[in-house]
Amino acid sequence: MYLFVASKKGSNSLRKVSYNKNSIGMNSIKKISALKEDNLIIVAKTFKNKNEYDLTNEQVSYIEKQIANEKKIITINQYTRIVCVVLLDTKKEAPQQKETLRKAGSSLTTVLNEHKKKSAIVSSSLDKKQSLAFIEGMILGNYQFIKHKTHTAKDKNTLETLFVHAEDITDKQLEELSIVTEAVCKARDLVNEPVNYLNATDLAHAFVKMGKEAGFSVEVLNKAKITSLKMGGLLAVNAGSVDAPTFSIMEYKPKGAVNKNPYVLVGKGVVYDTGGLSIKPTAGMDTMKCDMAGAAAVACLMYALAKAKVPVYAIALVPATDNRPGFNAFAPGDIITMHDGSTVEMLNSDAEGRMILADALSYAKKYKPETVFEFSTLTGAAAAAIGAFGIVTMGTASDKVKNKLKESGNNVYERLAEFPFWEEYDDLLKSDIADRKNIGGPVAGAITAGRFLVKYTNYPYVHFDIAAPAFIAAKEGYRSKGGTGVGIRLLFDYFKELTK
Repeated sequence: MYLFVASKKGSNSLRKVSYNKNSIGMNSIKKISALKEDNLIIVAKTFKNKNEYDLTNEQVSYIEKQIANEKKIITINQYTRIVCVVLLDTKKEAPQQKETLRKAGSSLTTVLNEHKKKSAIVSSSLDKKQSLAFIEGMILGNYQFIKHKTHTAKDKNTLETLFVHAEDITDKQLEELSIVTEAVCKARDLVNEPVNYLNATDLAHAFVKMGKEAGFSVEVLNKAKITSLKMGGLLAVNAGSVDAPTFSIMEYKPKGAVNKNPYVLVGKGVVYDTGGLSIKPTAGMDTMKCDMAGAAAVACLMYALAKAKVPVYAIALVPATDNRPGFNAFAPGDIITMHDGSTVEMLNSDAEGRMILADALSYAKKYKPETVFEFSTLTGAAAAAIGAFGIVTMGTASDKVKNKLKESGNNVYERLAEFPFWEEYDDLLKSDIADRKNIGGPVAGAITAGRFLVKYTNYPYVHFDIAAPAFIAAKEGYRSKGGTGVGIRLLFDYFKELTK
């Protein structure tokens, strides 16, 4: 995709930003000297300046009647072009206003593609945050994952170019938006890729490629190194697989970073989860390529931070493997010695994510981190509790950190639902024959998973359970069917606010 920004009507002061053409589909450049000769989307609080838009009296009358009937999105097909009017819903709170605009942007992307349009102008008189939210919705709403289709002509979105006409949006803001949405779409691609195209080694290679593109270092530990580090949790989960595990270490340390000690990002990288010997039913297994969405989130966040040159020192850790029932697959009742030397009675091999994350969280101690943010598609309990409407979170970080995270969650509408993190839940993880067991029983499953993980930390820690919003069964506004890339926009906003 390319975005162009013009400071006023008729200007040819333009900004070009490129996107991953395979995912978003917007990949061509058009130079213009005036903004009126194209499909047009008018985004405003009220419909005014009607003479600017080359509308007939009948069309203006139609738009005004629709507005009188409280319509917020009005579309006119002039055959040679589509004209849309999007009005801000002033009755909603600010976060909901922006979310409504994102969804409207996605809806109009669909309209333009249905009419085989290749370009459009967004002319917005809203404030810059609202205008950017609308554009963000258009970009993310144009995402597709069709690389494995052999005949894509009829399926491929036609929308290629956006021209942005907005007084107070800067080149830098558009460039930053392009980087973040590109990162989200990269994460969606990774999550949507099936395991026969993306095993643990392939995932690590994808991180290396992103590091080269964006400017952060990537070290990939092989099985021999993982064994020497005594990462028993990762090795145990991998024991049933023919494919080797990997442990990826990504580092972005810019000059002038606001933090001396790094923020560490940890992502669950189970590239496919059968449940192991505690095998899932077919209905629960067919989407399990998504069990590495946490890994995709932290790696693509690193990509966004580095490419946007955000002055934050960050390290990302991704333990990766698939979870299979073959070979010497770990069995319920096994005792596993973890990276930190403690022991775990493994009672359910479908609670594998916490086993590999525990090793990564233990390894993170060496960095003396400022805070650790861990993302994982960890529990069905979190999904059952709040659905895909937000992210379940808990941890030991300060209230100040948690409140800032919640603010960022509201800003990007990846809202956080904080669960209690009481020590009493530890009683549910007690084992008779090991230091702890890897499941807590039938109640409070999301919380006991978090309490299991916190035992491997000695630093401020926030756990994000993204099991529900990371992969969805149907398109929901600008959130695509399948992988959504959840978590990237949330933490990017958090770090941007941190550096102001």
